Amino acid sequence: MVTIKSERELNLMREAGKIVADSLLLVEQNIRPGISTGELDEIVQKHMKKVGARPSFLGYNGFPAAICTSINDELVHGIPSHSRILEDGDIISVDIGAEYKGYHGDSAKTFAVGDISDTARRLMQVTKDSLTKGIAAARPGGRLTDISYAIQTHIESNGFSVVRDYTGHGIGQSMHEDPQILNYGPPGRGIKLRPGMALAIEPMVVVGSYQVKELNNGWTVVSADGSLCAHFEHTIGIYEHGTEILTRQ
Repeated sequence: MVTIKSERELNLMREAGKIVADSLLLVEQNIRPGISTGELDEIVQKHMKKVGARPSFLGYNGFPAAICTSINDELVHGIPSHSRILEDGDIISVDIGAEYKGYHGDSAKTFAVGDISDTARRLMQVTKDSLTKGIAAARPGGRLTDISYAIQTHIESNGFSVVRDYTGHGIGQSMHEDPQILNYGPPGRGIKLRPGMALAIEPMVVVGSYQVKELNNGWTVVSADGSLCAHFEHTIGIYEHGTEILTRQ
């Protein structure tokens, strides 16, 4: 069931979203060759404790960390570790969720580590731009798959692939709520977008085939062909006047 949030609830989600945005900014400020993903996780946990938030991912279905850190061919759900050291030329997708006063914010961004390849740079830009286009399509009175279509057409027109197996989602008092938001499909279908909806829109993109697989750790998802992946995400609120990014930095 899709829940419609009150203005008070969206205001609380904006506070949670700011904590997520600030956490991603801290990650960005600390990413460099030689740092471990475990250190990045500690930085975020320390920040959330300081501001009185709870990491949404920590303990979620048994996930062992506060953030997801997915490197190169890893698409989502990479597990931070002090033995996983970032190297020059890597790209890393960092996904962060925070619960604050009972409401969640969720956002992800792919970062460059040092000097990256032209292909990696273009992948990151196309994925980021597809998120922008998806958000622009999330207009009150529109349909859910208008978002899907905007994302898919931008990604595929630039020669990359849209992952089918993972999606965006509604968000609020639970981190994952209805509706499921596909990153592909024809426009004009699905539920009507209404003021008070809160959505986490998150295109996940692969240089090669869209097929993915889960590693033996039960969490980390990688591209099946070993090609680079990128992931960008924002939590948005839909209002009478339009859309607001609740996790904007």
